[in-house]
Amino acid sequence: MKGSNWLYALGACALALSFSAPRVYAADPPAHAFVGADKCKMCHNSAAKGAQYTQWTESKHSKAYLTLATEEAKKAAAAKGIADPQKADECLRCHVTGHGVPAYKLTDKYQAAQGVSCESCHGGGADYWKMEVMKDQAKSVAAGMVMPTEDTCKKCHNADSPSFKGFDFAAAKSKIAHPNPQKAAR
Repeated sequence: MKGSNWLYALGACALALSFSAPRVYAADPPAHAFVGADKCKMCHNSAAKGAQYTQWTESKHSKAYLTLATEEAKKAAAAKGIADPQKADECLRCHVTGHGVPAYKLTDKYQAAQGVSCESCHGGGADYWKMEVMKDQAKSVAAGMVMPTEDTCKKCHNADSPSFKGFDFAAAKSKIAHPNPQKAAR
């Protein structure tokens, strides 16, 4: 190449690389990464505190990913032109916590097989899971904890779901309620 043509070509290559190169983070993953339900279990499984983790493991939410492997799910997926619901973004977005977030927001403790876990409703817990933060709700919220609302639930419980039959927030909320009796007594 003659003259400034090689500079132009070099600049074009650099521009293309800047759009396609993955971002690299030197330290820990950025705020509000997903840490998995086992982090929550450490403090939220004693009977005295309401055994929230056990309540979750016994719920349909904890089995949401496994549900996608059932014959019923496969039939519903096939009707929508989906070959494998356990691999389809349109199914996984609601059946797996954190599905679709950038990989750097999934810590080594994150497990897709946990289905719809604590962090689906309460947000990625990397910045709020520690006891000193969780003791103070304002600190927890400032560190990324979400206090779920009807809109939080309706991101998945809506007409886009092939099994949707309406959504009664009050009834749904009572089915998944997991209060801490120690906090209620205060």
